[in-house]
Amino acid sequence: MSAPLLMVCSAFLFATMGVCVKLASAYYAAGEIVFYRGLIGALFIAGITRVRGGTLRTPVPAMHFWRSVVGVLSLGLWFYALGHLPLATAMTLNYMSSVWMAMFLIGGAVLMGGRDSIDGRLVSTILLGFLGVALVLRPTMESNQLWYGVAGLLSGMLAAMAYLQVTALGRIGEPEYRVVFYFSLGGMGAGALSMLATGAQGHTWGSGALLVATGVLATTAQMMMTRAYAIGHALSNASLQYLGIAFAFGYGVLLFDDAVTWMALAGMLLIVGAGLGATLLRARQAPAVTTSSVEP
Repeated sequence: MSAPLLMVCSAFLFATMGVCVKLASAYYAAGEIVFYRGLIGALFIAGITRVRGGTLRTPVPAMHFWRSVVGVLSLGLWFYALGHLPLATAMTLNYMSSVWMAMFLIGGAVLMGGRDSIDGRLVSTILLGFLGVALVLRPTMESNQLWYGVAGLLSGMLAAMAYLQVTALGRIGEPEYRVVFYFSLGGMGAGALSMLATGAQGHTWGSGALLVATGVLATTAQMMMTRAYAIGHALSNASLQYLGIAFAFGYGVLLFDDAVTWMALAGMLLIVGAGLGATLLRARQAPAVTTSSVEP
């Protein structure tokens, strides 16, 4: 399968996973969904590793630990937002990670005393992205759901931090499947602690199927994305990844009767444009950052 087709399929599966998370949120807390998503992902990766004759032993457990902490926090906040916001809104806020990455790049330049080297176009993409956030959240704030919007926004910021950690792991030779495995273990651990604090819910055939579907869809989409970034062009992949917002928008309108407003649509387009612009400018200024091992 070609890289573009892999990315389109991955974006569709991630959006479908978002539907499952939103439906499962009627039965389970976000932490419990994170637990089962991690459990299924860990079993899936462990099975693939065994078949391929690989190893899950790592020489850098501390790096995996901190990557998992940040990544799982991002995932939990994203699932929390998915349960309470329109589907496309929650997806879009999580996709702000590329804009956050640009902001980190500028912040690093300032701290290192390199203010003169800051690209004004990169600053413009950041401002454009946050203007998009304001438009996306405008209908949300009228419904007294601002906190859920903040949670979605924080999930994107933490995802950007996780991308940086994944890049560091890749540079020292850690394979993607190992990164995904320990991320899944981290989700299991955090989810188990959450369930100890709040209690675990009982299962029905329907609710259990939603949990299984969430794990299978997320892991399959992640593996497809990993393969696409391995064989395709990074910028093309990043562009196609934003189709996830379009798929989520369609799902939201068809399945959840989400309102269609010009402000939300304009905000989504601004965030997509800002994300693509930031990705292109970062690719010219610094080594590319892969998102192949992190959920969007």
